[in-house]
Amino acid sequence: MQRVIGLGGVFFKAKDAPALREWYRRHLGLDMQDWGGVAWPLAQDQQAGAVNILSVFAGDSRYFEPSAAPFMLNLRVADLDAVLAALRAEGCDVDARVEASEFGKFGWVMDPEGHRIELWQPPG
Repeated sequence: MQRVIGLGGVFFKAKDAPALREWYRRHLGLDMQDWGGVAWPLAQDQQAGAVNILSVFAGDSRYFEPSAAPFMLNLRVADLDAVLAALRAEGCDVDARVEASEFGKFGWVMDPEGHRIELWQPPG
């Protein structure tokens, strides 16, 4: 079974998230959206609904918890349930929570150094 099929995004915390988003907009030309980041659609031959995201979170965001790291990787998977089951069987620290929305399905695992990794199965 192929597990990770690509990078979904990079999320990181900033001391002044609005100012940093504006810096990315002004100096790098990124179309930072009100939700906090920018999304690049992938080529037509990629999985439907898949994008790459760069997102700046507020420094006090709790979204990355229980990780203390100021960043989180989002990795695309083709079959979230199968990947989470395999990770659990291998003794990995997998969050019991799975979320589903119009954006796809999301699950989380902690790596051995305490980094939270978001696993994302795009819709479709």
